[in-house]
Formats: sequence, structure tokens, C-alpha cells
Amino acid sequence: MTLPTVSPTPSVAVSPLLTRLAAERATGALLRDRGTLFLENGNVVHAESPATPGLDVLLTTGGGLAPERWREALDRAGARRQVARFLVDTGGLAGGELEICHLAAIFDAAFFALSPGSGPSRFRRGATHWIGSVRSVPAAAVERETRRRRELLDAVWPYPLLDSAPVVPRPAAPGQTVTARQRMLLSRADGVRTPADLAWALGRPAFHTLLDVRRLAAAGLVETPHTPAPPPAAEPLPDWMTQAQPPDVALLRRLRDALEASL
Repeated sequence: MTLPTVSPTPSVAVSPLLTRLAAERATGALLRDRGTLFLENGNVVHAESPATPGLDVLLTTGGGLAPERWREALDRAGARRQVARFLVDTGGLAGGELEICHLAAIFDAAFFALSPGSGPSRFRRGATHWIGSVRSVPAAAVERETRRRRELLDAVWPYPLLDSAPVVPRPAAPGQTVTARQRMLLSRADGVRTPADLAWALGRPAFHTLLDVRRLAAAGLVETPHTPAPPPAAEPLPDWMTQAQPPDVALLRRLRDALEASL
């Protein structure tokens, strides 16, 4: 018997508005509660989110750029929206390093900005970012990578509470090894810092830190928080306590008479 051919279900757009703006080749800023994507001719040219370290942190804390060079670039080229060009032209940063960190910042911020709980979308047409031109990414590629990252997190260890809870290390089992990258993360995990805090402290993309934490949890090297159990249901009251009782009229009259006699 020949089985019917089933067409694959089309992927649901991560952001219908982003898809539409890309088709329109729009230029401006797509704003959501957890971040902003900057578009130029429908392509994503920059992204930022309060949940992720920005390009400055990736370049200074995580990279080789001196903080004073970053501040100089902001002061001298920020108003002209040419910070990236200034860093490269003055020799403060190699073009390849800037491009790699910039792409990391785009995909990192977009992952959070396009998350399901990021609220409604708004578009500010014509808005640009002071970083200036580095490299553009097709909106479809940003959506595709965002979707892939969501699936990857759950494939590694499907416990989303890890993403916002303090990272609590556990002792390694006898013979268990960790990578240098994992050791660095665990050395900063003090039971108080969340993955986002660790990302800022290490100068790493926030998504990569989430992924590291989930891998460590899957290996038993980090505590996995679980949803607390709901409180037990209260014991039902006996019927005689819940049913309305008729008033004792005779008793009420005796109480009334006693009060009147005492006045």
C-alpha cells in the first residue's frame, strides 16, 4: 500500500513583523521589551538587549580592546555614528575581530529580543545605531538561528529555570573532567550569580553562557532547579461546618432579656 505524502509543516515565523519588514526592505529599529533590532534595507545590521553583554563588553572584557580605546571611539565618532569605522581606522581593533564580535552580539541579542515573552513589537522607521556599518545579516538568517538556539537548549537539558536561577556548582564525580571554559565559568559561579551575571563577568555572549550552564547541569556539575511543588490542598471541612444552621431563637431572646435587665 502506498502511504500518502505528507508535506512538511512550514516553520512559524519567530517575528511576523520582522519578516514583513525584511520583505519591505525597511530601515529602522524593531523594538521589543527584551531588545532592539536595527534594520537597513531589510537586513539586520545591529542588535542589543539588556539581557546580554553588549559589543563593548565582548570587545573589552572578553576581547583585547582597552576600555579607554572604546570610550575614545564613542567620544570622537559616536555622534557621527561611525564608532566601528573609527576603531578599525585608528588601529584600535582588527576588522576581522570586530566583525566576529559584532556578529556574536547580533545573534545573542536577537535570541532574547525575539523570545516569546518579549512583549509587543514596535517599529521606529529611519532609526539608526551609533555603532555604524559593520556587517548586515539577512533577517531570515537571524530568525533561523534564533529558532535553532531555542531547540538546542532543550536538546541539551530541558530545564528553562536554569536560565534565570543562580548557578550552584556541584562537586565533580571521581574521574570526571571539565574543560578550561567550564572551569572558568564554575570558578565565577558562587551560588548567587545567574547565567546573565556570569556572561557579563566573563565578557561572553549570554546564549553561550546559558548553553554552558545547561551542559554542566546535564553532567551533574550544576544544580538543576525544579519547579516547587504546589502546596497541598486544604482538608475539606465537615458538612456540618459548611451548612448554614438556623438561629436558636429562644437563646437569642434569653440573651436580649438578660441585657435589658442589666441596664
